[in-house]
Amino acid sequence: MTTEKTKYRTMPIDREDMLALTRRMTVKRTSITRIAGAYLDPEEYVDGTFNTRFLKLSGPDKTKNLELAKTIPFAPTNRNLKRYVIPEEARGKESLWQLLMGARSSGLENDALLDIFYDMIGERYQPGYEYGVFLFHDRYDIPAKAADHERLGESEQVFEYLICAVCPVSGDYEAGEPAWGFLFPAYAEGGALTGCVDIYQADDRRPCRELTELLLGGK
Repeated sequence: MTTEKTKYRTMPIDREDMLALTRRMTVKRTSITRIAGAYLDPEEYVDGTFNTRFLKLSGPDKTKNLELAKTIPFAPTNRNLKRYVIPEEARGKESLWQLLMGARSSGLENDALLDIFYDMIGERYQPGYEYGVFLFHDRYDIPAKAADHERLGESEQVFEYLICAVCPVSGDYEAGEPAWGFLFPAYAEGGALTGCVDIYQADDRRPCRELTELLLGGK
């Protein structure tokens, strides 16, 4: 499936898959392990970074950041949140895809990879104001289901993924509503689609093409 507005191949997102993830994004139920990020100044230089275990955050900070993370998968599917197939040529050695796979497997604990990612964002995204790049690492225990789709309990299969939100910031690094973001790898009921990514655009009529091209291997 393709669209008139993009040269990249897209696939439909099942809304129920996204709801399965967002239902757990509460302070009591969350399985997010880590949050990391960077703040970039109006000249697109990194002004500071952070990286911490999610459980170390205060109650209010957990709530605030969960709302930020939830914005991406909870967005209207197949409109503000679209699934793209990452071209095979963009999944090779030293690609952004490889970097994100490494960040995922390290649970966001490899700061060297994250620093490269922030620099790549800064090189492409230049809105003229201060903004933040927020990354979340989560592990979702996929429930086992019977043939009639009734839940049997927790399975041994785990969906490990990243959420990224790029947001304007103001004052004391206070994040506004995400302008762009993604969920990687994409999720279907059977597990991870490592060759796909779900990309969020706050305004689907004026998409942030620079970052989408970056994520999909465009020049």
